[in-house]
Amino acid sequence: MATRAAFSCPLAEELVDDVLERFLRYVRVDTQAEYGVAQRPSTDRQLDLSRMLVEELRDIGLVDTALTGSATVFASLPGTVDAPVVGLIAHVDTTPEVAGAGVVPIVHESWEGMPIELPGDPRQVLDPGQLPELAERLGHDIVTSDGTTLLGADDKAGIAEIMAAVAYLARHPERPHAPIRVAFTVDEEVGRGAEDFDLDAFGADAAYTLDGSGLGELEIETFSARSMRVTIRGLSVHPGYAKGKLINAVKLASELVHSLPQDRLSPETTDGREGFVHPSRISGSSEEATVDFIARDHDDKLLEQHMSLLRELARAVVEREPRAHIDIEELTSYRNMRPFIEENQRVVDAALEAIRRAGVEPSLEISRGGTDGAVLSAQGLPTPNLFTGGQEYHSVREWASVQDMAAAAATIVELAGVWAEPVP
Repeated sequence: MATRAAFSCPLAEELVDDVLERFLRYVRVDTQAEYGVAQRPSTDRQLDLSRMLVEELRDIGLVDTALTGSATVFASLPGTVDAPVVGLIAHVDTTPEVAGAGVVPIVHESWEGMPIELPGDPRQVLDPGQLPELAERLGHDIVTSDGTTLLGADDKAGIAEIMAAVAYLARHPERPHAPIRVAFTVDEEVGRGAEDFDLDAFGADAAYTLDGSGLGELEIETFSARSMRVTIRGLSVHPGYAKGKLINAVKLASELVHSLPQDRLSPETTDGREGFVHPSRISGSSEEATVDFIARDHDDKLLEQHMSLLRELARAVVEREPRAHIDIEELTSYRNMRPFIEENQRVVDAALEAIRRAGVEPSLEISRGGTDGAVLSAQGLPTPNLFTGGQEYHSVREWASVQDMAAAAATIVELAGVWAEPVP
């Protein structure tokens, strides 16, 4: 029988109960975002958690606590010393891709190393033989959903860690720490988390998103991201009398998707620094069909090549069927944060030192995704991404280690202390 894993440091052990209690409470709140909705937030249910957090922040003792007009929660913890203001950011929403309502979190205490069968859907099994990150966490307390929904660690683990950390700092004014600004955004999962983010009102000199994954990771590089919507207009005719007349937009959309490279340039065939194009949604009828693509790469020149490929494939639709019409809409979502982070080395050095003080070996990583921090970094606020302990995001197989979450909360506390110290 496995014994419970040791905590990385006494501070993490002190924070663990608060982190877990908050996390279990937050994941039960349905905050799923929606694509293609003009209003902000895209779903009113996200505000249920935002309003809860406003009240909890006030109870902790933070000041200037408010839900802004852009639906972002702001709050301040005054520093004990004169130091740069440090921002801590997480997002309340969960992905539209996987069911997010009715989350039933399960804590598998002192996990013994056997496959974890999720009771709501026995087909969903967390097998350590296939999940090396899980295999390394023998004795940890592992949190999952019941297998019918996602868990919501992306990004409610980050929220719980920020909340537990600022609550600890508020209880311990004798511990030197920099001024802290907290922000909880909406609609990050649909690419709008930093939309209308008021940097002047936030007032941070440097910031960190708590939206990463593996223990000790600090992400200083993200994808650059663009999207394309291809609308195909055909002609719908009664199928019984359609010979020579019907122009089936659904079939044309299917052909467009099938024309993508089969053995490269897709999420399922790439890793590391390799970019991809990805058909994320398809909808419509024989009269009109829409295909939404996303394109990602760490290299902006390669990203433009991916977009050019999509344009060529879309135009080939009307070359094959001249009676059809297409419209192409393009959008830039965010840029790789690395060039902006590199302009402020202190934001990286402080995070690496804080991770070490929390008893964890840090590692610099690249992100095969994006964060609010990518947008904010491009706007002038350097915002790398810290780990949270969540794994298998955007999946009913999502899980999180309680010990790793406690280490992330301890890292935040240590980070506030590092920034309070004079620059060497």
